Amino acid sequence: MATPVAGYLSLVSGPRRTPRYDHHLACLLILVAGMLNSAGFVAVAVYTSHMTGLTATMADHLVDRDVALLSLGAVGLSAFVLGGIWCALLFNWGRRRGLGCRFANVLAFEGVLILAFGLTAEAVQGEHRDLVRVAVLCFTMGMQNALITKVSDVPVRTTHVTGMVTDIAIELGKMLYPNRTPGPDPVRADLRRLRVLSGLVGLFFLGGVAGTLGYLAVGFSFLVPVALLLLVLAYRPVARDLARRRRTRVFL
Repeated sequence: MATPVAGYLSLVSGPRRTPRYDHHLACLLILVAGMLNSAGFVAVAVYTSHMTGLTATMADHLVDRDVALLSLGAVGLSAFVLGGIWCALLFNWGRRRGLGCRFANVLAFEGVLILAFGLTAEAVQGEHRDLVRVAVLCFTMGMQNALITKVSDVPVRTTHVTGMVTDIAIELGKMLYPNRTPGPDPVRADLRRLRVLSGLVGLFFLGGVAGTLGYLAVGFSFLVPVALLLLVLAYRPVARDLARRRRTRVFL
């Protein structure tokens, strides 16, 4: 019999989506994104979630003919795209086979990748160290950013806040509108959306604080508990599908 905690984990990472658990998954992913983004900046001076800034930086370095920094940006951008591609492949592989772990597969892969990175990143030395770090972090960002697009009730991205801050400003503008002119269609702010977006931006900020403090304290090994959390979250849907597959083989 499943415990309440196990049942909750199954719902957050399972195939049957509800607005509540969509929101919880988005909260977790945006917190992780804030951690990775800030730790990456402290380590290699690159915001690994910010593809707009990274693309602009590449343009600057192209004009300056700084091949090393241009290469760093190109690797980061390419890795972000590859992460999104891998998420789409992994998710749709599970969806086409009717697997309940199609969300959890992506979370599990991200957890394994972050765990391996957290345990080995400080040991990587040499001239290509920063390229490896940027590649792994940007790949992870691209993967989880693509995953949140599969969640129906959360029309946001977890790796950047520009769009969310814009939407917050729009809702605040609606709230301040005086509605003095009579009419059938008064301007009303969506307070629920405002609360959700404000909370997500706040979580990205808190993740950034935690990522900076964690990296300065122990290096990238601070990511090990984060990776374990993702693996725990993904465990039950993956285990359920594996058990179902074993039973099917026995009957066949």
